[in-house]
Amino acid sequence: MASQANELFSEIDKLRIQLLHNAEQTVQRADEERRNSEILALIENIILKIVTSVSQEEAPALHLPKRSSWDNVSFDSSVGLQMNSETTFTVVRSDSPASITKFAQIVKILTVIYELILSNSYATKRDIYYNDTQLFGSQATVDHIVDDISCLLKVPRRSLHVLATSKGLITGDLCYLEEDGSRMDCRASNTAIPISSNISGIKNIVSSARFVLIVEKDATFQRLLDDHVCAKLSPCIMITGKGVPDVNSRLMVRKLWDTLHIPIFALVDADPYGIEIMCIYKYGSRAMSFEARSLTVPSVMWLGLLPSDLKRLRVPENALIPLTKKDDAKLNSLLKRPYVQNQPDWLKEIELMQQTKVKAEIQSLAAIAPDFLINVYLPNKLRYGGWV
Repeated sequence: MASQANELFSEIDKLRIQLLHNAEQTVQRADEERRNSEILALIENIILKIVTSVSQEEAPALHLPKRSSWDNVSFDSSVGLQMNSETTFTVVRSDSPASITKFAQIVKILTVIYELILSNSYATKRDIYYNDTQLFGSQATVDHIVDDISCLLKVPRRSLHVLATSKGLITGDLCYLEEDGSRMDCRASNTAIPISSNISGIKNIVSSARFVLIVEKDATFQRLLDDHVCAKLSPCIMITGKGVPDVNSRLMVRKLWDTLHIPIFALVDADPYGIEIMCIYKYGSRAMSFEARSLTVPSVMWLGLLPSDLKRLRVPENALIPLTKKDDAKLNSLLKRPYVQNQPDWLKEIELMQQTKVKAEIQSLAAIAPDFLINVYLPNKLRYGGWV
């Protein structure tokens, strides 16, 4: 049994040594937590400028960095997508019918954040929305503005004392303490626990895991959970952000890397959107590039499902799906991303998808055999190093 385990993890152990060596070559990320007094001073400075403008009978305006512009983002292979030090801005004016509501929303949320920090308390973004539903109009508005403020102040969102409800799940060889002292045990093989809403408060992480497996979709995660994958591939940790990952899922993956320094693999659909989701974990997103150093894990490896796997494994044609025009557009967009150009093996896989004009979900492996994913595909991928 021990020899089988050693054989399973031999390639993973080699990868870990390589990753640790690469990590030593990069500058350790600085602690991005800011003192409460510093953030209060930043908010006070913004309010002071508004008051000064009013006293001088000028219309106050706020200058927000454009988080949606690729022109404001650069790529660093050791960090991922990060916002440039010099950026272009969107001006939110208090005297413009087009932006006066947003100006009021930003000032309101700045006030709420100031009070939270001052009282050393926390609130969820949903709490802020219900603070004034008429002003905000929707939860999405609050979500977007909180991120805008985080970018404007150049501080992580967690430093604003604003928490987001997590949608992700985690299971496997892992125990830790929440900030309130609650002990979380993820080791039950048939259950998963929600990812914490306060990742920075997690401490005393204990794990013997040899690797972390990110699973794109909740349906696949639940199937692997039901099949006791963490027991069969023990010791490991399995996590899902249920599709496009929320910030807490990404923070948790980063926390595991910083603490355990073990290989992290991504299991996603062999389609353009699965590839993009993996890229978000590995290199981040354009909209959150200002917080890249705490959200990205450039060491994440693409375990599968690879476009080349479809031919190699002879996945039945009736399990394959033709690419749509939307898929083609997404592939072309991915090919232009700087991080894809930095990954020649990824480039080959994406070009192969373009050539074959088909995509496939992870579940397509069931067309080969019902238990192929858990009993054949994953063990062989991990044993023989079938990742890129």
